[in-house]
Amino acid sequence: MAAVTSPLRACRGILKELRIAKGSDYRNTLVYKHVLEQFRRNQFCRARMDALHAARTYLCLLTSTRMHLRLHERYHGRGDRALEEVAGLVGLRLPTQPGGKGWET
Repeated sequence: MAAVTSPLRACRGILKELRIAKGSDYRNTLVYKHVLEQFRRNQFCRARMDALHAARTYLCLLTSTRMHLRLHERYHGRGDRALEEVAGLVGLRLPTQPGGKGWET
């Protein structure tokens, strides 16, 4: 995350992650209400920088968790896979022999 993040940008980022995680009904959750309350309460106080740091850290946690789950779903083992499929996961192709496998006569 950038070091110069405004409080509004951090708040919007957190709410975006909540919307992705909870769906369209995210505004009725306690987390949504708590985040808005914290940002409104800490808008003009001395501990604004501390609250902004906590918000950025929480946003980083939410984003990283979502990315981790997406990667886990994509690459988690699903039992035995075909050799071509495994090679395709890492961007490789298996070599082919013209006219057969090469050892047949």
